[in-house]
Amino acid sequence: MSIAATPRTTGQPAIGSVGPAKPVFCVDIGGSFMKFAVSPAPGALVPLEKVATPAANWDDLAASLATLIERNVQAGDPASPLALSIAGLIDPRTGFATSANIPCITGRRIGDELSGILGRPVLAANDADCLTLAEANEGVGRGHAVVFCAIMGTGIGGGLAIDGRLVRGAGGVTGEWGHGPILNTTVELGGETLHIPRFSCGCGQSGCVDTIGGARGIERLHHFLHGCEETSYRILEDWQADEAKAARTVAVYLELIADPLALSVNVTGASIVPVGGGLASVTPLIDALDRAVRKRILNRFDHPLVTPALRLEDGGLVGAAVLGHQSAGYGRESAVQGH
Repeated sequence: MSIAATPRTTGQPAIGSVGPAKPVFCVDIGGSFMKFAVSPAPGALVPLEKVATPAANWDDLAASLATLIERNVQAGDPASPLALSIAGLIDPRTGFATSANIPCITGRRIGDELSGILGRPVLAANDADCLTLAEANEGVGRGHAVVFCAIMGTGIGGGLAIDGRLVRGAGGVTGEWGHGPILNTTVELGGETLHIPRFSCGCGQSGCVDTIGGARGIERLHHFLHGCEETSYRILEDWQADEAKAARTVAVYLELIADPLALSVNVTGASIVPVGGGLASVTPLIDALDRAVRKRILNRFDHPLVTPALRLEDGGLVGAAVLGHQSAGYGRESAVQGH
């Protein structure tokens, strides 16, 4: 049996345990490696193993998960559910998965199929949604009624949690602020009007935040502005050293990215925006984005709004564990307030 997380109504208290919580096995499945852990109770996580992902062969993937459980069965119990964080999209209505990095799961109802093979409930959510759950329950978003998680890595993604529970929209698409033709085509900078093209996006549209918002996008924007090739790492390093070209690139970047992120905050009513992905490690960039976004939103906060996620290293596992405990009716009790 596969179980989908469902959102709760704003203002309801976070779900609490009824009786002793049961252990949950959880796996963070990436294109190269799988991290396996057990969560004996809400808020607790015990890492167990890291193994290669058989990304191209479904039978091998199922067998690998079965072996991980068998080797570590004493850490859980015979009925412990298995919760998965997956680098891919899971349709919450049909259960069908799509993944470029783990091709063997594409077109499969992964929860139901693995449940039949493994003989236990299996839940699955994509990695961005799991990081959102992790941050809303065990990260910087704990205690916030509405958490909008922004993933800023190679590309752009996101997720939304209300009262500690994941919101999963039609087709599993929620919080995807990276797509849609919404970028401005001009930027006013130092009295000069810069015209920015709508770059083509992998989703088939043009002008998506994903085209410039991630690490590859910073490189694309830098090349457009200055005609030179640099890595995002070098551009951001030069920016922090006040190098002129990099400073111009980042200034334009912030102007373009802050608008759609501010709109996402206004639309969702989020009072915290944890940032995941590689760019979250560049604290000065996230601080600058926070200042730019807070200038553009209707609410005024006396705390940082856009901030690096706390669970950058283990967000997939933590989020999967939260998903597993919530599906069984267990969760950490916490006061959830509209900050």
